[in-house]
Amino acid sequence: MRVYVPLTLPGLAEAHRTGELGTGPFVAYAVTPALREWYLSDDIEELEYAALSRAALASLRQLAADPGAPRRRVVVAVDVPDGAAMPDPDRGLDPAALGEVRVTGPVPLAKAAAVHADADDAEEDVAAAVTAVPAADEGDDDAQFVVDGAEDHELLWYATQEVPALVGLA
Repeated sequence: MRVYVPLTLPGLAEAHRTGELGTGPFVAYAVTPALREWYLSDDIEELEYAALSRAALASLRQLAADPGAPRRRVVVAVDVPDGAAMPDPDRGLDPAALGEVRVTGPVPLAKAAAVHADADDAEEDVAAAVTAVPAADEGDDDAQFVVDGAEDHELLWYATQEVPALVGLA
């Protein structure tokens, strides 16, 4: 199963240092039955993009909790064994949890398929979105417009070999 793990650049640096994405259980995003129903598509690429987008939104929330982190969303795409990632049945109908899964154990960063991250030019819009996300969650349309502004920036694709350069270690 392909899962999308939301991170920040410091979180990615930590994963690079330890060689692991989380120690488990941790939250990731995937193509779940609820996401399929919400997105109304049978195209797996579209569904995976929707899961990636949900993880990018979760990365915004992680940025809000880490004021010192560079304002760039980071998502790691990784394949885990079937059964290693499960939706939380108590949150299945919660619109905020669409595509959310719990990964039960540590996942080696070496198993990652790719890393997706904002370009430097997205930082201003991402910073504004980090500030606006709580109000957007409460239904503020103006704040949602600001969050959507960050989502207008496509996450760039990085090979796993590029992680050291991405986190400033190369």
